[in-house]
Parts: sequence; C-alpha cells; structure tokens
Amino acid sequence: MSINVGKEVAALQRMTVKELRSKYAEAFGDETRTGNKAWLVKRIAWRLQATAEGGLSERARQRAEELANDADIRMSPPKAKPAESPNENRTVTAAVRFADDNRIPLAGTVLTRDYKGQTLQVRVLASGFEYEGEVYRSLSAVAKQITGTHTNGFLFFRLRKEDQR
Repeated sequence: MSINVGKEVAALQRMTVKELRSKYAEAFGDETRTGNKAWLVKRIAWRLQATAEGGLSERARQRAEELANDADIRMSPPKAKPAESPNENRTVTAAVRFADDNRIPLAGTVLTRDYKGQTLQVRVLASGFEYEGEVYRSLSAVAKQITGTHTNGFLFFRLRKEDQR
C-alpha cells in the first residue's frame, strides 16, 4: 500500500490535538499525553515518512547503537541534598517605610469634594483613608468606590503638586 506523504502531512496540520493524539497512538503503538500540536505533527510526519521510505538504513542503525554504547551513562542517581531542618527560621520580617508623599495631607485632615451634587468627605488616616466608615489603602481606591471606574485619587481630590502652589 503506497501512501502520499505530502497529503498526509498536510492533513495533519488541519487536525486537532485530540485527533493528533489518536493518530500518534496509531502510528507508534503508544499513547502520548502531550498537547503540543507542533511536536505531534513533526513526530507523526516523521513516522509516516519512515514507513513510506523505509526508515533508517542498517548502517545508520549500527552507528547509532555504537554512539549509544560509547555514551557516558550515569550509573547511580545524584546525591540528594540534605533537607533543611523545619525549625530554621528563614523568613525575615521588617517594617517597610515608604517615602512620604507631600501631596497627602497629615493624618486627621478631612478632604472635601463636590461630586454630582453631593459633598464627599474623606478622612486621612495614618495608614489609609476613611470614606463612609470604610478604610481604603489609597485615594485611588476611594475614587474608584465613588465613581465606579478607575480614577487617579490625587486628580479626583485635586491633590496634585501643581494645585498646591
């Protein structure tokens, strides 16, 4: 039975991964778990060509066997690294200080903004911002809560450097 390798390879390109896996099992007599379509296509195409053309010559097989025999093969597995004792404390905890942003007023300040007919008030805390009883980490989070979209908090509350001059 003669097959047209070119047509078969072209058909492989249009197959899904699932179809290629079954084709692989048919060609090699073994299943594969890979989902790499390009690899499956190459392997199956090689097998189709080897079947049609006759595969490796006897001389090539002998040479491959010689190279395999000459290869350095590890006879023992690598030594396992000693496990660290569980009581070693490797985590270091430290307070991180951020550079003060001169756009943020001192803690206790109340920022006021008129927005859509309402007067909004946000209290500046030492570690965040309080709006309607909830604490937010940033002014942008407060602005997002108010507007429903991502908004720069400094722009929304008009705390840009240019506005403070």
